[in-house]
Amino acid sequence: MIAILLAATVAFLLALVGTPLIIAFFRRRGFGQPIRDEGPTSHRTKAGTPTMGGTAIVLATVVAYAVAQVGRPTWTASGLLLVLTFVAMALVGAADDLIKLRMRRNLGLNKTTKLVGQVLIAVAFAWLAPAWAGVSRSITVVGAIELPVGPAVFTLWVFLLIVGASNAVNLTDGLDGLAAGASALVLGAFTLIAFWQFRNSGEYAIDAASALDVAVVAASVTAAAAGFLWHNAPPARIFMGDTGSLALGGLLAAASVVTGTQVLLVVLGGLFVIETLSVVIQVAVFRTTGRRVFRMAPFHHHFELLGWQEATIIVRFWILAGIGIALGLGLFYAEFLTRVALL
Repeated sequence: MIAILLAATVAFLLALVGTPLIIAFFRRRGFGQPIRDEGPTSHRTKAGTPTMGGTAIVLATVVAYAVAQVGRPTWTASGLLLVLTFVAMALVGAADDLIKLRMRRNLGLNKTTKLVGQVLIAVAFAWLAPAWAGVSRSITVVGAIELPVGPAVFTLWVFLLIVGASNAVNLTDGLDGLAAGASALVLGAFTLIAFWQFRNSGEYAIDAASALDVAVVAASVTAAAAGFLWHNAPPARIFMGDTGSLALGGLLAAASVVTGTQVLLVVLGGLFVIETLSVVIQVAVFRTTGRRVFRMAPFHHHFELLGWQEATIIVRFWILAGIGIALGLGLFYAEFLTRVALL
């Protein structure tokens, strides 16, 4: 418990204090966000706002995780695997952001290159999770509800999770603080899930040491995202960019695999699912009928064009994220009670 609190405290303070330093550093180098022309006109005033703020979240997390190991090391293969996945996805996002900045456009890595990076990370994670961290090669729902699969299917499933989650957070990152706040809420839920598994380790596939370490990582990123949100809240002084959104989404997928809550992630990250579905629906309907379901996708832009204030959309979407998290945690606890009652 002390390691979790220490990691969270250090991560929050580092992100809170360090983000202004990163803002100043990026401003001096002209690392300003390009704004796409087809977006809401109100966003054009945001052009030039420093981006790649996810760097602050990643650095704060890594340092906090290292500090938490001082005195009483808690690191495990599971925790290290989460951190490595988090950093690797951040590097893919950073490459995307740097190309956008260098080319002065809102398009970074092409789809193929970005997909290759995600494939490499997913394959490495799918191999290391069972071989190094002892994770079961299964498609898990929650608790003991799982479907064992072969290595090929497991690798494909992990790839879909990582790509889906990272792109979902990336799509949600369109309003000041929306993705950072929602990610902090979902990762806070994973902190609770991992800590619960630590306290009830005999009831879950993950061992106590690994569960505690996962809780330390999740708490670190939760706190780092919260500290960053202080400066990312509207009007944002910095955007987290793909550096942050891809890293956060990748971590959510990785945490769901390690904690055995892969399908439950759909409920916990319900807001991200809604945002992604809005894009899928918009594209599918437009290509088949030539009509638009929403004024603009992702979903949050639809409400902007309806005249809602940005802060109103953000807070209401945070509420939606909270509802999904409450439902997900309820399902997680209900499965535990049901399983224990049947023993």
